[in-house]
Amino acid sequence: MKIKKLLLQKQLIACLLIIATLISCKKEKNLGPGNGSPLTIGLYEYFSGANKRIFLPVTQIGTKPVSYYEIFDTGSSGMTIDASGILPASMITTSGIQVTGDSVVVNGITVTSKTGVVSFGDATGTTKEYGNLAYASIKIGNTAGSYTFKRVPIFLYYKIVNSDGKQLSAHSADVFGVGPGESHANSEITSPLRYFDTGTNLTSGFKLATLNASSFSSTGTYVAGLLTIGLTDSDLSSSGFIMHTLTRYSIGGYSPNIPGTISYSGKTISAQFLFDTGTPSVTIIEDKLATTALGKLPANTQVTITTNKGFTYTYTTSNTGNLTEIQNPNNTADYRTILSIDFFFKNEYLTDYSNHQIGLKNN
Repeated sequence: MKIKKLLLQKQLIACLLIIATLISCKKEKNLGPGNGSPLTIGLYEYFSGANKRIFLPVTQIGTKPVSYYEIFDTGSSGMTIDASGILPASMITTSGIQVTGDSVVVNGITVTSKTGVVSFGDATGTTKEYGNLAYASIKIGNTAGSYTFKRVPIFLYYKIVNSDGKQLSAHSADVFGVGPGESHANSEITSPLRYFDTGTNLTSGFKLATLNASSFSSTGTYVAGLLTIGLTDSDLSSSGFIMHTLTRYSIGGYSPNIPGTISYSGKTISAQFLFDTGTPSVTIIEDKLATTALGKLPANTQVTITTNKGFTYTYTTSNTGNLTEIQNPNNTADYRTILSIDFFFKNEYLTDYSNHQIGLKNN
């Protein structure tokens, strides 16, 4: 099953290792469980060529201290992480993770015998992760503060293979998916942010502030205050977000896709929008009427999106930013128009897990 379009280009395969090497982690301040107050933390902004990523540090899984940087991804649901360096090497074989019986506990991680596959891509190319459902406490954060989620279901994968059949390096595509739905690998796997202790005063969900375009660097720059976990009443009623009620499906749960229209090059078409921090460079417009117009939109093309609730955003393509391509869903077998990470430079984003809605706000 497809989850989203994740561009796994060679320079990005190595970026997790680069960031882990160049960003030092000092003694952490543990902010403790949610007590009715939102938790605000920073993310790392990273670029390689035209591709941009935002990363969330993970410093402990179960009882095992680690130092991994996960792609913060609004376009998928659930945390995926390579088992290498987390489980004993003797448990990981070319044919899978070895589990005796229904489950086994290693390093405070409950690894089940339930296997699955997470797929990224479309009919033109798919990258697949193979692994097992597992449960563990997860500690996130850095020197400015950290938080530990208790017993989170995650997807622990043992190999990742691209559309050419090549197995990629360990931890080359660890993802922290915060979408509102369920993983296609196992419906128990959902956003780890759902496991934040909201107390009695908060609503389960998060806000993502506008990204700082000038802070993206090839070594990864920590930007404070980007992510707020736990929503207040004012976030949902008087902060200027336009709210969009989500649809639930039997597979995948609540979908992050929002209906609307998109206008470009003198025409307007219907669309299903996915606002996706996990797409690093190129917005994809799916146009079922497109024939000869497939491919990159020229620079200085104006594009306007309008959701069914009246949220509107207009951008102009250039040679260095807001890169946009036209595809036909008859070729890709994917009908979603996917807004890349550039969307988040100008707009705030909110997901309300409790009430199954997404908020969008121009900034």
